Amino acid sequence: MTGKRIGGYRRRTRYKLGKSVRNKGKISLTNYFQSYKEGDKVKLSLEPSIQKGIFLPRYNGKVGVVVNKVGECYNVSINDIKKEKVVLVHPIHLSRQL
Repeated sequence: MTGKRIGGYRRRTRYKLGKSVRNKGKISLTNYFQSYKEGDKVKLSLEPSIQKGIFLPRYNGKVGVVVNKVGECYNVSINDIKKEKVVLVHPIHLSRQL
């Protein structure tokens, strides 16, 4: 028997990707269509009801900088421990950071 892991992208995220009762329901269209400029600081925060343009749950809560726009989504540069990584994210999963 091999030690192959069975499961997909959202494996073991039962509570991480859950929403509280008050936040369930329709999402705001202003959040869905929000726009950012290059150099804006953004926070990666998952919206579990939308799977399009989602990033690895490992990066949830990280703060990054918008590099450019690709279609509807944005390339966001984040620091993962010592490496700088670029993640492609839909704007519904981003929030402004001051």
